[in-house]
Amino acid sequence: MPPATPELISPRSPRVAAARRLAKRNFRGKERLFLAEGPQAVREAAGHRVGDAATLVELFATLEAAERYADIVGEARDAGARVHLASEQVIADISTTVTPQGLVGVCRFLDTPFEDVLAARPRLVALLANVRDPGNAGTVLRCADAAGAEAVVLTDASVDVYNPKAVRASVGSLFHLPVAVGVPVEEAVEGLRAAGVRVLAADGAGDRDLDDELDKGTMGGPTAWVFGNEAWGLPEETRALTDAVVRVPIHGKAESLNLATAAAVCLYASARAQRAAGGCRSVTGN
Repeated sequence: MPPATPELISPRSPRVAAARRLAKRNFRGKERLFLAEGPQAVREAAGHRVGDAATLVELFATLEAAERYADIVGEARDAGARVHLASEQVIADISTTVTPQGLVGVCRFLDTPFEDVLAARPRLVALLANVRDPGNAGTVLRCADAAGAEAVVLTDASVDVYNPKAVRASVGSLFHLPVAVGVPVEEAVEGLRAAGVRVLAADGAGDRDLDDELDKGTMGGPTAWVFGNEAWGLPEETRALTDAVVRVPIHGKAESLNLATAAAVCLYASARAQRAAGGCRSVTGN
């Protein structure tokens, strides 16, 4: 495959330097660009658009990766992205992983205004409040996508969803569903409730049991789950904003579930209840 541009030998190239800076949050925010690494993320980015604009604007690929993933490189070019053949040294310099896979894309921000999320009348939403670990944030996003959620909302106190680790942990799901960022938790809860969504806090110390709620048939309506910080959970003032605080029952001897596992259980419980009620567009539509 002939290179679209001369091979980028030096990590000091201005294009490489610009991409490398996107590993830092302040540069991502200033440029409204982020990095997507590996074939899965790059493929999803190449097929994604924000309005009339392609999400993927630039792709760096080693010669080996360009040959191995020729279809992805072709999709990137078809999307209008600038494709650069790069040395392994350049890819290692841009990448934030220990073992880069030879493809690094530069993408436009793709977050959705919170008002647009509400206007779509979502039936299943994951709300991340004070979630600080990027790996957990990305994994919850992936769980929400898999469960058929129609949006993910990150509060203003949560991690940057465009953190490279969060993007990797989402395994492409960042490109699949609307994501609203920087929303104050009070505004998020009030907006969702005004849109007819029941807001539930997931907390191990909750006074309601998830199994009991399912048995009572209370889970079939539009629902937003609020997930808190990995270490200390949800503060009392956040729990007080919600309609109910629900715990995932622990039937064995484990002390607790980690954030991503609890999120998966809660989201799938709602998805199943909504499907049984015949009301979940994102699940029944598959």
